[in-house]
Amino acid sequence: MDIDDLKGLLERVASGETSPVNALEQLAADTASAGIVNLGHTRLDIDRRRRRGVSEAIFCQGKTPPQICDIARRLDEQGQNVICTRVTAETARECLGQLPDFSYDPVARLLFKVNEEPNPGQGRIAVVTAGTTDIPVAEEAARCLEIWGDDVDRYYDVGVAGLHRILAVAGDLQRASVVVSIAGMEAALTSVVAGLVSAPVVAVPTSVGYGTHLKGVAALLGMMNSCSGGIGTVNIDNGFGAALLAHMINHVGMRKSIN
Repeated sequence: MDIDDLKGLLERVASGETSPVNALEQLAADTASAGIVNLGHTRLDIDRRRRRGVSEAIFCQGKTPPQICDIARRLDEQGQNVICTRVTAETARECLGQLPDFSYDPVARLLFKVNEEPNPGQGRIAVVTAGTTDIPVAEEAARCLEIWGDDVDRYYDVGVAGLHRILAVAGDLQRASVVVSIAGMEAALTSVVAGLVSAPVVAVPTSVGYGTHLKGVAALLGMMNSCSGGIGTVNIDNGFGAALLAHMINHVGMRKSIN
């Protein structure tokens, strides 16, 4: 509802043509639909950037390239950062033909475009992995953080099978504002990291491990049952979710209320 529509509604209330109750219902309905762009296949939430601090991401698994390109273009037109997650190399090639100014990271499986000025937040974010096989999930997290403007330090393959590796970088981790700890197997790294640092730890279990690892469930339970405090655990292989939580922690107190 623009200013002319609002003026007309108030005039109808003043003249008695519309009751205050009906006007209130109309305003409530208009507010509920504000910021939603209906693309037919998708209802795009372009107001999320204002509410949450970052724009809506496009989860591409199960979406067709035309659908992905349609959503990405609309976000791009709004001047918002565009992040497409879980993009295969084949899908990326097809989309880049339609979105030539976008970039693709094959390790992180992200198709993206940066449109907004960077805001690094309160400090640096450390992204840590137990093993090399955890790197794809770590890169999804690290690249998202960098797109949003955070300063990121990577510490890969520092798992507890060689405990001296994590101890060697403990001093660096202790200077981070947030630590994202990514591990498979039994996920013991996260408990060690949380015991070494004062910053909040965002834990990401990965689907890396042998049979009783249960495709990440063992790591998930290990992280949720950690005796170290200050850990927030996201879903299995959810690098994007970890990045968003770490980003919001790193910007606590820097965002204005939306009310």
